[in-house]
Amino acid sequence: MPTQTTPSAAEKPPVPQIDPKEFPTWVIEEDEDFIVFNKPGDVVCHPSKNGAWSSMIGAAKAWKGCEVLHLVSRLDRETSGVLLIAKNRVAARLSQTAFERRHVSKSYLAILSGHLAEPVLVDEPIARDTNSVVAVKHRVCRDMTVARPAVTFFEPLFSGNGFTLARVSPHTGRTHQIRVHARWLGLSVIGDKLYGTDERLYLEFVENGWGQRHEALLEMARHGLHAARLAFKAPDFQRVFTAPLPNDMRVFCLEKLKLPAASLAMLSLQTPPNTI
Repeated sequence: MPTQTTPSAAEKPPVPQIDPKEFPTWVIEEDEDFIVFNKPGDVVCHPSKNGAWSSMIGAAKAWKGCEVLHLVSRLDRETSGVLLIAKNRVAARLSQTAFERRHVSKSYLAILSGHLAEPVLVDEPIARDTNSVVAVKHRVCRDMTVARPAVTFFEPLFSGNGFTLARVSPHTGRTHQIRVHARWLGLSVIGDKLYGTDERLYLEFVENGWGQRHEALLEMARHGLHAARLAFKAPDFQRVFTAPLPNDMRVFCLEKLKLPAASLAMLSLQTPPNTI
């Protein structure tokens, strides 16, 4: 078995500092209970050793001048989109209980490398990839002594120039689930350093940052995955939050997929099917 890189290596290079002046522009909406952000790619959610302004939750506390906020939803560092933070315990309990009872649906937009011809439901369990040199990597695995059930629905919206823009609805919440299931389909999320062309790109990025090989082999500086919609449908808590596609993914869709601007604009008006 190959020697695995410890997950703590993901601390390198240091996560970028958030600009306090730019941070408020990421707010989608705010009320007495929640702050909803459109998190950019390459910003971590959880507290970082690099100070308050190196994570979403740390920056939110510093911005609001309060010690306690509750991170309700979470996104991987390079995934953009809807991030929900509760401002009080009651709101945190309602939203977190909805997650626990699966009264929540999520919808992502993903740019895939390859052609997805028709909608597909992937029902394949996932486990840590013990054959990988990267300790954080996962894979499809049917050994249910180590794997956990995972279900993801992929719906192609537009294909062109060897790429597919897809709406993706995870029915479960496993680590790297969308990216693992895309890889199982023979596709990959563009810009994915771990599940794309060569997992060593991830190790090289961890150790040395963005380099010439990344520039040559990856289509984007981060993986093209965006949390577009988060809907709560619990009996006592019903809210829907949405986040528009960020500029890097918009530009890719327009220039590489050749997606018409009018079609791209319509995406924000479409409601995904109920996945609960």
